[in-house]
Parts: sequence; structure tokens; C-alpha cells
Amino acid sequence: MFRQNNPYVAQTSIFDEIKQFFGKKDVLSRLMVINVLIFLVINIQGVILYLLNLDREFSAIHGVFRLTWYLTLPSDLESLLYRPWSIITYMFVQEDLLHLFFNMMVLYVGGKIYNQFIGDNKLLSTYFFSGILGGLFYILTFNIFPAFQEVVGGSFALGSSAAVLGIFVASATYVPNLNMNVMFIGNVKLKYIALIFIVLDILNIRNGNAGGHIAHLGGALFGYFFSVQYRKGTDLSKPFNIFWDRLVNLFRFSKRKPRMRKVYSQTRRSVPDEDYLKNKNQFQAEIDTILEKIKKSGYQSLTTEEKHKLFDASKK
Repeated sequence: MFRQNNPYVAQTSIFDEIKQFFGKKDVLSRLMVINVLIFLVINIQGVILYLLNLDREFSAIHGVFRLTWYLTLPSDLESLLYRPWSIITYMFVQEDLLHLFFNMMVLYVGGKIYNQFIGDNKLLSTYFFSGILGGLFYILTFNIFPAFQEVVGGSFALGSSAAVLGIFVASATYVPNLNMNVMFIGNVKLKYIALIFIVLDILNIRNGNAGGHIAHLGGALFGYFFSVQYRKGTDLSKPFNIFWDRLVNLFRFSKRKPRMRKVYSQTRRSVPDEDYLKNKNQFQAEIDTILEKIKKSGYQSLTTEEKHKLFDASKK
């Protein structure tokens, strides 16, 4: 769809780049893999429910059979109390293939630029906070504005669009004049592409999927605010990154603790100290001198002390 226009890098197909990309282990590729895997699990379950005649409309009665009922974000506050985790899980859920494809395409392009100019270590926090703020925007508007009073009880949000748009807008705010090569159009500045996304979401609020478009705006707002503050020297992702690093290190430590003890003991035995090396070199020099003496004058020329040293060396 579009790609970064860099004259110093060979222009390759974005689809070829995506194939190579899934083999990596950075945050961006893992986010994409998680979204794809959840999409596959949800749709495989949908096929099973269809075969069992349990794939009904998303309702309070039949919805409990569907995995999406537990993962999507309800706008109803009472329902949210029973599924508080959905403020996180909803941003990884896509049921429609085109929805997944478009979100992953924007995430890939925006994420690559984000990693290049801001850093992979901040991408995860931007994804989460953009998705969370988008979810809060959706819940608040559906509970405040009269236009949604009739549907608030049965409305739910799903999709990574808010989180993805947050990353894209963060990139566009940080490097607004970066040129992108848009198919059938040519070079377009990144800020204009982000602005088009935002304007389309605003204009389409009353044309269906109002909750989704409102959530997108919340995600975009966080992405913009994050980049503005980051340019000023304030890293909003720092508290999250500290917490995440400690959490990851905690699991790594618990898994590797026995192995670390073993490596530590081996290291202590295998790395000699300075005095040991000095004594070893001195002893080897004395043995070399004794061997040279034997070569010239024979074993009988050795003193008793030299014979003892040679005998000790033979045992070592």
C-alpha cells in the first residue's frame, strides 16, 4: 500500500519484507504474530461452533460460547466489571480477514518508522497505552452521549486499530515530513497520511461502527501526545518499560536460577587468580630448566631437590 521512500535503501516489495519480518524476534514482529494467532484461534473456534450449531448472534445467551465474548471490550459498565481484562485483550482481536490485514499493514509500516526514529523498546508501551486510551474513549462516549443510549448495553469493541493508529500517529508526529511512497499516488508526507486517517474516522462516526472510529481517535491522541512529550525530553513509556523489564527478568531468573548456579561455580574454578598464574609460570620455568639440564648432562646430574620437582611435575 505504501512504504518509506529512502534513496539509500534498495526498494523491495513490502510483501517480501513482511515475509522476512516474521522471522525476527523484536517487539513489532511479536505483536503482529500475536494478532495473527488470536485471529486464527477465534476463527477456528467459529468453525467448530458453526458445525455444532452454536454460532448464533452475539448475545448474552449465546455469546458465552464464543471466545470473542471474553476478549472484546463492552461499553456497558456493569459488563466491564465482570471482564476488566478486556481493556487489554480487545486490542488483539480481529474476526475479519480484511480488518486484520489492514491493521497489520499499518502496524508494520508505522512500526518500522517508529523503531527507526524512536526505538523498539518503546513500541510495546505505545501500543498498549494507545489501545487503552482508545478503549476508554469508546466507553466514555457511549455512556455520556445520548446518541448511544439505546445500544450501550449490547455494544462491544474489538480490533487493534486504536493501538496501531497510535503508533502510526506517533511516528508521523515525530518525523512529519518523511516521504512515503503511496501506491498509485507517489510520494506523500507522513503527516498527511496520518491526518487522512484521523479525518476519515471523524467523518465516519455517524456512518456505522461509531465505537471503532471513536476508539481510533483515542489511540491517535495518545500517539500524538507521546511524541510531543518525547521530543521535549519526557519519555512517557519509561514507567511501563521499567515495570515490563522487571517482570520479564523475574520470569527469566526463575527459569534459569539452577543453571546460573552451575555456571557460576564452573567460572570460579576455571578462571585462575593472578597469584595462581604467577606460581604456575614460575614452576613451569623451573621444570624447563631441569629438562634442559638433563638434555645436556643427563639425569644423574640433577640434585635431589630437582628430582623431586620433576617427579611432582610428572604427577600433574
